[in-house]
Amino acid sequence: MTEFFFDYGLFLAKAATVVAAILVVVVFLLVLGSRQKAGKKELLEVKKLNRKYEDMARAMNVGMLPKLALKKYRKQEKQRRKAEKSADDRRKRIYVLNFHGDIRASAVASLREEITAILTVAEEGDEAFLRLESSGGLVHSYGLAASQLMRLREQNIPLTVAVDKVAASGGYMMACVGNRILAAPFAIIGSIGVVAQVPNFHRLLEKHDIDFEQFTAGEFKRTVTLFGENTEEGKAKFREEIEDIHRLFKDFIVQHRPEVDIARVSTGESWPGTRALEHKLVDELMTSDDYLLEASESTDIYEVRYVPRKSLGDKIAFQLQRLLDRWRYG
Repeated sequence: MTEFFFDYGLFLAKAATVVAAILVVVVFLLVLGSRQKAGKKELLEVKKLNRKYEDMARAMNVGMLPKLALKKYRKQEKQRRKAEKSADDRRKRIYVLNFHGDIRASAVASLREEITAILTVAEEGDEAFLRLESSGGLVHSYGLAASQLMRLREQNIPLTVAVDKVAASGGYMMACVGNRILAAPFAIIGSIGVVAQVPNFHRLLEKHDIDFEQFTAGEFKRTVTLFGENTEEGKAKFREEIEDIHRLFKDFIVQHRPEVDIARVSTGESWPGTRALEHKLVDELMTSDDYLLEASESTDIYEVRYVPRKSLGDKIAFQLQRLLDRWRYG
């Protein structure tokens, strides 16, 4: 009996040690996270892209021009910069935004801040330019992203959207808000449809005599489920909800691009840029690089980027939330 109590006491001591160690780590992470949060704040980066192009041209000329021609070039550059500094007239500005979309449209958190910043300084004649890359994702997330772009349109700031690689599904929902859409010839455009897929483990659980109990209030609070038996009524309701979202998607595109044959392009298909132009899903075949380089001759171009500074605690909470969302949404 004495040996039993000794072993049990040793077990409790080990368990208490493990718990104490976990608590120490958690407290350390919280303290470290709070210090990082106090020391690092959000940052709005504004970079003038004209200088980038000027530096590139300067480097090329220095490497290629003979001595006399290079001297002449440098003199002309000096005069040009002096003339720009002394000019009283404010040139048109293009504000460049970048959106690289994931399934959750996580970049919308920065996009909303960037657009707010632009709205505080933009004047008549200025333009917003969005370099967009997204294959789509969650409806509500991309709906919010499109709504953020609508803020520019509502303030009469022309919006040009450039798609160098892909703007599909929710990505195209964003793109169609633009006054003008540019696409590279082989960029992927379209996928105007809705998809939902849910694995079901009911038969596996049933095979192993495992019951799954789910309690809801409301006939269609949960139409389909991962672990329970899905009824024909529930599946029919789920299909009805998907069809309704698809109708709203099509209506949104027609609102912004009434010239498209919505019945033809809303089949869920995607097209390369050249075919998307034929379907009037885009307005011109051009890369974002060509557009900005050409515009830099007569326009001041500013790239606007909002960088949120997350503490360690925020990062841990974000990852936990992602795991929870995966569990909730499948």
